[in-house]
Amino acid sequence: MTDTKAPARQGTTLAFAYVTTLFFAWGFATSLIDPLIAAVRRVFDLSTAEAMLTASAWFIAYAVVSVPAAAVLSKLGYSRSIISALAVMVLGCLIVPAATLMDWYPGVLIALFVIASGVTLLQVAANPLVAALGSRKSSHARLNFSQFFNSLGTTVGPYLGSTVLLTGGVFAAGAVVTAATREESLRSIDFAFLALGAFFAVVAFFIFTARRKINAAAAGAEEAGGVSSPFKAFSSPWALFGALAIFIYVGSEVAIGGILTNFLSSPTVLDIPEADAGRMVSLYWGGAMVGRFIGALLLTRVRAGVLLTINTTVAALLCLIVTQTSGETAAYAAIAVGFFNSIMFPTIFTLTLERSTAPTSATSGLLCTAIVGGAVLPYIGGQIADASATFNPVFYVPLAGYVLLTVFALAAARTRSRDGDVAAAPAPH
Repeated sequence: MTDTKAPARQGTTLAFAYVTTLFFAWGFATSLIDPLIAAVRRVFDLSTAEAMLTASAWFIAYAVVSVPAAAVLSKLGYSRSIISALAVMVLGCLIVPAATLMDWYPGVLIALFVIASGVTLLQVAANPLVAALGSRKSSHARLNFSQFFNSLGTTVGPYLGSTVLLTGGVFAAGAVVTAATREESLRSIDFAFLALGAFFAVVAFFIFTARRKINAAAAGAEEAGGVSSPFKAFSSPWALFGALAIFIYVGSEVAIGGILTNFLSSPTVLDIPEADAGRMVSLYWGGAMVGRFIGALLLTRVRAGVLLTINTTVAALLCLIVTQTSGETAAYAAIAVGFFNSIMFPTIFTLTLERSTAPTSATSGLLCTAIVGGAVLPYIGGQIADASATFNPVFYVPLAGYVLLTVFALAAARTRSRDGDVAAAPAPH
């Protein structure tokens, strides 16, 4: 007897593999913001808060684009939406050299907004697609597995980005800021983003060749989910609660990552060159990568709400340590937060999808809109840094965030999903 389910399973597995490459792509791009903050701060002679606007320009795109992106996804479908998103990201990378040639920092912010608009559409499409490509019980583990590759991108990004953006020019040993050294550093920024644009173009071609497999594997999910207005998410209390949690989580994570280069290189912490400090940011994101791999395994046996509660509590304690200490203790406590950040985004996302009474596409659009927290909390942290003698007080911002996330995690652990489960872990297999 012929096994008709085998080709379908194979198609779903291949589609999952193709979509997972997107998580690496946007993770790599997003993590370049961390060394870029330190680079523009020196090259354009900015305050910390002004430099943090690079993160704001990136993450504000989620507030502007996410809800329309859900409608675009319903209109174009998964594969065409993903390819369109990558094309927008290539366009944004091409804007950067034009901005630096004019020596115009706002132009760099515009370019980042354009790139992030494409990333937003990618996330609106890819997160629910991964959740749908398989059984509901394994959705937490599956999305965490994809987020592992997102973390791989965020680990590689700061290391390569710091090597390109924070060496030579104004960052050379003993260098002073002159027209010549600024020019060299500006060309380094150009090189980084032109290379990034070429990378996006390659990924777009790869997804184009796989579009039929993606569409075939996702067909059942699209038919089951239907087409719905993204504004329907506002009718669900859990969609709103989940959006608040995403806002706080992303804002906290980005506030730490954005300040980490300057924090680690400061005299009261490690007192090392900015390029070396920037490379150490890879340890922060690398911790999230390792944590997501471990989390994907633990979530097959531990309730998602329980594991999320543990991680948010420990992250809050680590931020408290940073605010009260200095030197290596503060440095490694700050870096260690990355490990406990690991499962937060995908677990908050799937816990919310399970409890929201709104359609999946609408809830996903609202959750991705809430990523705008990455534009708000880092800027607040930058203002605190400019008003303080050290960077340690910045960590009060994520400290408060993780305390609030613990409230969300406890509530989710005690609340049943739409199907009547209390975020139970699947049976061991």
